[in-house]
Amino acid sequence: MTKIGIVTGSVREGRVNLQVAEWVKEQADKLNLDAEFEIVDIKDYELPLFNEAMPPAMANKQYTSEDINRWSQKIDSLDGFIFITPEYNKATSTVLKSQIDYLGPEFGNKAAGIVGYGSTLGVAATQSLRQILANFNVATVGPFGAFSLFTDFENMSTFKPAEVHTATIEAVIATTANWAKALKTIR
Repeated sequence: MTKIGIVTGSVREGRVNLQVAEWVKEQADKLNLDAEFEIVDIKDYELPLFNEAMPPAMANKQYTSEDINRWSQKIDSLDGFIFITPEYNKATSTVLKSQIDYLGPEFGNKAAGIVGYGSTLGVAATQSLRQILANFNVATVGPFGAFSLFTDFENMSTFKPAEVHTATIEAVIATTANWAKALKTIR
């Protein structure tokens, strides 16, 4: 079975990120795809800002701490990802970037969908994350989610997405699952 991790992109107090991830998982579970979806909350794997002496691409999965090894094993166990990214200052969050930076080959030749949100729909965060993931040979799917803090969140704190987003999110999910399944053949 193809395994897709719905990866949260925020750890701060009062985050809405987990609400978006839970909604995306609900949509994924309704689609009855030949894939298993799970939320991977980076708060459960929270590492300090990346500051390792050896670049992960050269570490051969021999990391310096059990926490990094646990993060590595989780990402390695997945065939694809749907990243839920907030937009901070026209980029993805620092914590998500740092979590990604800790690893290397665990991401290679896998598929990813991206769901962004923010005051400008998270579009810049989505583009920034695409560029980061390309460095790891992650194939990012074309459709992406884009939610507004002003219209898809009640009081900017409770996720209440407009129905118009459902078809796009279903496309993100289905395309990610299909690409992840196909990419398994080259890993």
